[in-house]
Amino acid sequence: MKTYLFDFDGTLVDSMPSFITGVLRELDKNNCRYNDEIIKIITPLGFRGTAEYFIKTFGLNMNTEELVQAFKDNMADDYFYTISAKSNVTRVLAELKERGSRLNVLTASPHITLDACLKRLELFDLFDNVWSCDDFSTTKADPEIYKMVAEKLDVNVGEVLFLDDNLNADITAKAAGMKVCGVFDESSADYVEQIKSVCDYYIYDFNELLSIE
Repeated sequence: MKTYLFDFDGTLVDSMPSFITGVLRELDKNNCRYNDEIIKIITPLGFRGTAEYFIKTFGLNMNTEELVQAFKDNMADDYFYTISAKSNVTRVLAELKERGSRLNVLTASPHITLDACLKRLELFDLFDNVWSCDDFSTTKADPEIYKMVAEKLDVNVGEVLFLDDNLNADITAKAAGMKVCGVFDESSADYVEQIKSVCDYYIYDFNELLSIE
């Protein structure tokens, strides 16, 4: 029986444009200068981690709670109403479930948007566990979170296949001892070769996941 651990944004759903726009809007409102490298940095951090990074790096005159709430407000409607599953995700997850695989989610997104989006897309009930980084009080940039997940699943960390479109998350999960499968997303297209060099597998479409032994 295989154990899978899926990222959410950019892996299961086409939400990265909404996530990126929603958080960067706060930098734009404060006339902060940044470049595209910031996307790779903030994606594994979640709302709270991103807020703390923004405050520390750009000196925003807001506290963490205010900034997190602003992020949520900026992108809530997209998660509640419009974000779609990525190509073949629904069919492949259903087939993996039929095969007896254990399916789990670990994401930087908070439950308020995560759960609502998965339920709207009729994906929520396919998963054994749907975890936000908030449940572990740390981020996917911390190797310990992957070990904590394995402990909750009662398996060795090396028995879990982690799937994520983000380079930093893939690097960290691999360092923690998980098998790692990179997932293509337009938001990380510039890092495909780097991600491939880190991961055990790489897929451009979810159909390819069915052939990974």
